Amino acid sequence: LIPVMIWLYTVQENYGLTTLVLLLSGITDVVDGIIARKYNMVSDFGKAFDPVADKLTQVAVMFCLVTRFPWMILLLVIKELFTGITSLLTIRKTGKVEGAVWHGKITTVLLYTMMGIHLIWFHIPPLVSGFLIGISTGMMLLSAVGYAMRNFRMLKGHHSNRSERR
Repeated sequence: LIPVMIWLYTVQENYGLTTLVLLLSGITDVVDGIIARKYNMVSDFGKAFDPVADKLTQVAVMFCLVTRFPWMILLLVIKELFTGITSLLTIRKTGKVEGAVWHGKITTVLLYTMMGIHLIWFHIPPLVSGFLIGISTGMMLLSAVGYAMRNFRMLKGHHSNRSERR
């Protein structure tokens, strides 16, 4: 759905339909997770690549919004680079793939909500825009710290386990 969203927003300038496609994308993501857990179909592949699909969708929407709000993309890039790098290091060193946790899920919901409001409300007042972005930014920072702490704990535990085995 990512190419469809970009086309609807940039070529068709149909912001309402773009938002509906984004909503459909989010619903299918949630349903996929529910089905995977209910039928015990959770996999390391899913845990690793579901967040990638989320991030690609977020970047696509940010790409669309950057035409009107150029600094938005910076918020996502900083958080995702930091989280992605520490997660990859953790996977590489420990061989363990951890799934998303509550703060990451809340961050995703807030980002989608903020982006959806910006998509629909073309002439959003700067005060409202700033407030929504501020909430999203705060949660992104909290989430980045939470993931960093988890990843560093895993790395530290991995190093402790290796030294105990020697």
